[in-house]
Amino acid sequence: MKLGANSVLFGGFDMETAFKSIAMAGYDGIEVSAIDGMSQHLVLDRWQELADEIRQLANSYQLELLAMEQPSQDAEKMERAFQAAVEIGIPIVNCGPGGKSDDDEAWPKVIDSLGSLSQMAERYGVTLCVKAHVGGSIYNTPTTLRAMEEISSPAFGIDMDPSHIHRAGENPVEAIAAVVSRVKHVHIRDCEGNFQTSASDADGQQFDTVVTGHRAPGKPEMQANGRGDIDLVGYIRVLHENGYTGPLNLEVIGAKEYALEQCCTIAAESRGHMQACLQACGAR
Repeated sequence: MKLGANSVLFGGFDMETAFKSIAMAGYDGIEVSAIDGMSQHLVLDRWQELADEIRQLANSYQLELLAMEQPSQDAEKMERAFQAAVEIGIPIVNCGPGGKSDDDEAWPKVIDSLGSLSQMAERYGVTLCVKAHVGGSIYNTPTTLRAMEEISSPAFGIDMDPSHIHRAGENPVEAIAAVVSRVKHVHIRDCEGNFQTSASDADGQQFDTVVTGHRAPGKPEMQANGRGDIDLVGYIRVLHENGYTGPLNLEVIGAKEYALEQCCTIAAESRGHMQACLQACGAR
């Protein structure tokens, strides 16, 4: 697996600061943020101006360009993202699922959109990945499996983020095992708390489990791997046992106003935990 970090952690700083800091923390590569409002890194409206700089920074700091994150499914914006990815040399573009949880009327539109974008990605020779996201049409394992069944393009993949699965009330270790056959990218961060889920006893009686925890991912420092309640060692072990060799990119949001020292600490702490997880399961 290739250890990377999304530059959005350094969204309050310029691109070179993000590249330099991620390289100093020991990562193998970088996921370039194209997230409007959270960073001014890969601004897609002027990607042509930025392409050379991104390639040069990747070369200077010896970071592999692992992915790009651009959450919108707007077709014009996504085409710019694919064009930028091809020119810069970024193999994966991550987007959000769109829609709304448990909205059956919206589901066909979401699948049509993702299917169309996957075909566009196929034409450009890149991979489009989508992850289960709290509040979105795809938000847990059953909806992820449903999307996998309905979108057949080889350019479509699953981006798994254990924090969203955890917040959906599921066990991320079990969830990753269920969908690993189509996983082509992994966002990773920790998350505090446990969340309400329903279960049945031997007599079929419904009951609720633990209800404490956070619906949001938490403060940036608490998203650092090892700070929360997710079994990230088990999560990474499942990936390794299933032969996954793609990106494992830290994605910490909400740090735009943080000092550089705080962002660097989160990056370095998380990378150390990721390395320990890989060593614990024999992947490094």
